Amino acid sequence: MNYWIDLFTGTTWSQFREAGAKISGFRSRMRAIARKVNLGDTFLCYLTGVMRWVGALEVVGRSQDRSRIWDEDFPVRFEVRPLVMLDPEHGIPMEELQGRVDFFRGPEDAGKFRGFVRASLRLFKRREDGDLILRLLEQAEREPISRPVDAKKLARRPLYRVEKRTGRGKLRAVVSVPDAEESSSLAETPGEGEAPSLPSHTEIQHHLLALGAEVGFNLWVAKNDRSKEWDGIQLGTLPGIVNELPTQFNDATNRTIELIDVLWLKGNSIIAAFEVESTTSIYSGLLRMSDLLALQPNLNIRLFLVAPDDRRSRVEQEVLRPTFNLREPPLAKVCGFLAFSKLIEYVTGIRKLGLVSSLRPDFIVKLAEYFTSEDEG
Repeated sequence: MNYWIDLFTGTTWSQFREAGAKISGFRSRMRAIARKVNLGDTFLCYLTGVMRWVGALEVVGRSQDRSRIWDEDFPVRFEVRPLVMLDPEHGIPMEELQGRVDFFRGPEDAGKFRGFVRASLRLFKRREDGDLILRLLEQAEREPISRPVDAKKLARRPLYRVEKRTGRGKLRAVVSVPDAEESSSLAETPGEGEAPSLPSHTEIQHHLLALGAEVGFNLWVAKNDRSKEWDGIQLGTLPGIVNELPTQFNDATNRTIELIDVLWLKGNSIIAAFEVESTTSIYSGLLRMSDLLALQPNLNIRLFLVAPDDRRSRVEQEVLRPTFNLREPPLAKVCGFLAFSKLIEYVTGIRKLGLVSSLRPDFIVKLAEYFTSEDEG
């Protein structure tokens, strides 16, 4: 008997259970691997996003069922018998496996887990790893422990594989179809008697500008933000601010660039561009980045979207829209996500240690997250 990983999102796990938990499905490209699955093998079910193990399914047959179970079709299907099925809040957190399984040996594997949880229907290299997870699932079913899960990550919508014809053949990509943008009632500063708000748009701009200056870059702040203040300092008066952009671009490019929230410059080169989205639409910042790449397709700069931690799932959904991910290069590959908390924590830490001046220009890339596709059905 072999163990295989079966990836779900919170949405597809719910849809699987609502359909009777009798059919598990995978993408068509998994047909060759699916032939290696035997009756009696076990699928261990993992929820991406919230990083919980939530079920074990015994393979009892191959299925020709074509009923609509998920929002996206997963045509390679198996009949399964549930051995264990848990609600997400009762699932086994991935961190409980650290140091106990091959794909999570230590902190250095956290997040990527040696790439093991990036695709469904992947064989466990070590049977003992599967045995351990199954035991933990059975124990959790007998003695459930409730641990809260992030509702937004749990509600994350599935991704879709599409292709389009180009002059050089076919371009294949994974895209999202986001729901309508959520409304936001966040304010720049809290009112009397209110709890402190998230860092404001202006505060984050200030941190990015100050950090860039300390590393040795010249700086650009969006024209319409130069008079804004944080901590009593106008952004346009910070050290290193330049009043004119590099001159090698056309008027359309310059107009696009001058509205980007923060730029780090070295001579006539743009090293990094940052769009800060605290209360405004995520889509607008990504659209400006995409416009820049459309106007200057050979421009080699680092792009970043900086947003509150709880908007991470929204950033992922937006950056994987067809309009962004069916372009060359896909925006998801060149535009990283920077969480507010991670940025501020990092800036504070390196300043305390006096290490800012020793940073390499590409250090910011290591702080960013770049979204990749997963198979979740």
